[in-house]
Amino acid sequence: MTPMTPAEVEATACAAHAGQTDKAGRPYAEHLRAVAEGVRARGGDADQIAAAWLHDAVEDDKLSHRWLEEAALTRRTKDIVLAVTKRAGEPPEAYAARILATPGALLVKQADLAHNADPARLAALDEATRTRLTEKYARMRTLLGLVSGDERA
Repeated sequence: MTPMTPAEVEATACAAHAGQTDKAGRPYAEHLRAVAEGVRARGGDADQIAAAWLHDAVEDDKLSHRWLEEAALTRRTKDIVLAVTKRAGEPPEAYAARILATPGALLVKQADLAHNADPARLAALDEATRTRLTEKYARMRTLLGLVSGDERA
């Protein structure tokens, strides 16, 4: 099986999230693109960049676990996507441990957190949501062992 090309992964992710917006009302594909670019800028490889495009697809029920398992993606890309996919009722500590235990996943989550915590994105939210998310992202960075200089987008 020949893995999907980067363009095919991007198109699949954008189609899966078509019509979806982020908390600030922006097209969700902008977030996916920013995370993929963040992974690339941090030296991520093709598997990690593909996982960045798909990092929320299973979690947001845009693509199924079955689709992911059958997709023309490398096993490493699939493992990274599964590692960064939150599970219902899962404690943050277990989520962070899975990310840390999966080769390549930390870089994808780091880029995701950096974009999620971008002050310009957070500024578009109401104060209560901004405060809640800022605390949530800071806690996850701590659980993942990321220091403050690691958030750059």
